Amino acid sequence: MAELTQIVERLKTKFPGGVEAVREFRGEVTVQVRPDALVELGTFLRDDPDCDFNFLSDVSGVDYYPEEPRFGVNYHLLSMKYKLRLRLQVRLKGPAGAPRVPSVTSVWPGANWFERETFDLFGVTFIGHPDLRRLLLPMDFRGHPLRRDNPAVQEEVQFTHNFEQVDKTKPYAKS
Repeated sequence: MAELTQIVERLKTKFPGGVEAVREFRGEVTVQVRPDALVELGTFLRDDPDCDFNFLSDVSGVDYYPEEPRFGVNYHLLSMKYKLRLRLQVRLKGPAGAPRVPSVTSVWPGANWFERETFDLFGVTFIGHPDLRRLLLPMDFRGHPLRRDNPAVQEEVQFTHNFEQVDKTKPYAKS
């Protein structure tokens, strides 16, 4: 099949309640998917021989603050056989403080680290993830630094000319 418009039409037909919207911008197609249809739709895209989206190249979180629903997750797929790219987007409805979406690690095992990164930096919980814990930040870190309402911290850069002045403000213990 290998034609992206035909694949999108098949998705709309096969998952009428699961596909919320389809957008094309500068040659890139984005299919907005309901969270509860994500795993089933992803499995279809991977396993169907006319689609064959066998490679998940990236998972990224998005904070649309102050819009509602506030959080989203993008899944960038690649069909190596047909040389096609497709983006699945999920907008996470529900409480803004605790966004949740099903994990796709059962479909694409490589999603493991991407989902952990998105959990760490945005606070998105991936339901059914095999090892959901912080990846980049210390375990005792409070908050999620890529959320738009996270307070920005500014620290003066330390150079030779201001080393002692900046060193005095550092929080580590001095002996």
